[in-house]
Amino acid sequence: MPKRKTSKSRYQWVYDPPKPKKPKVPEATKALVQERFDVLIETFYKPTYIKPPPTDNDFNYLVDFYGKWYRNYFYICGTYNCPSTRAISPSFEHRFSRFEYVDSDAFNVSYMRHTEKWWEFMQGLTLEECLHEARTNHILQPFG
Repeated sequence: MPKRKTSKSRYQWVYDPPKPKKPKVPEATKALVQERFDVLIETFYKPTYIKPPPTDNDFNYLVDFYGKWYRNYFYICGTYNCPSTRAISPSFEHRFSRFEYVDSDAFNVSYMRHTEKWWEFMQGLTLEECLHEARTNHILQPFG
């Protein structure tokens, strides 16, 4: 029985349209969002989650919270100290919630999953709704 001929290439060209450009965040919006989230961090996150260092030196613990912009994303981050003698570094940053600017006063909300991937679960929220979710939704808050 003759062998079947295989094509030289198993790949096929397909149309891949370019991704739409993400909107640029105006400086006034950046400043407003930073200011509003700084107030939330100072009044809610720090008093609620920052505790005195543990007495045993084997576990990481939260020492600071801050917000920062990167491109069109605003992140709420926490700094953890690693007091163990086996620690790779004395501290590390963990981003646990992300707010993507999509339009004037519209944000998509994501949280960091245990797989270290961002999971977007809310779309088109206003800044006030984002602040409310950051305060009340436990999935947007740090663990530990």
